[in-house]
Amino acid sequence: MKYSRLTKEQFEELHQEFINFLATQSITADEWTNLKANKPEVAEMELDVFSDLIWEGVLNKAEYLEHFAPQHMYLFHLDEDNMHAIVVNVKYEEVDITTKEGYNWLRENLMDERVEFLQADKAYTEDKNLDKFKMIEQGASITKGDLYRYFYNLIN
Repeated sequence: MKYSRLTKEQFEELHQEFINFLATQSITADEWTNLKANKPEVAEMELDVFSDLIWEGVLNKAEYLEHFAPQHMYLFHLDEDNMHAIVVNVKYEEVDITTKEGYNWLRENLMDERVEFLQADKAYTEDKNLDKFKMIEQGASITKGDLYRYFYNLIN
């Protein structure tokens, strides 16, 4: 398995897609029930393959990631060849931008000397989607890029 298995809730949301996936494997509903009962390792393998296919599709479409920490905001634009990162550092320990109050402080004090903006490009490894997935595992979220574009326009 390349990524991670989908959760029970995610499988429930993707129930029809999983049925279609099994159909492409020529596995009927009765055969699936039989596999789960008599060959659980094969059923587990099918769940893993389906999970990887779903992750691969999601990661191929992902264009922006965001990750928040108490004093840092990491915004990524996932280009074809590399990731462009914008990092917002808050050098004011009393402010935690993961809270509503702290985020509001940042919004009202963007030009404060305690707010620092950094930019960098980072090349992907041989496996671009695995790079994206590792960032998600570390807490990043896929977004539409509104914050990234806002800060990109602000600092460029």
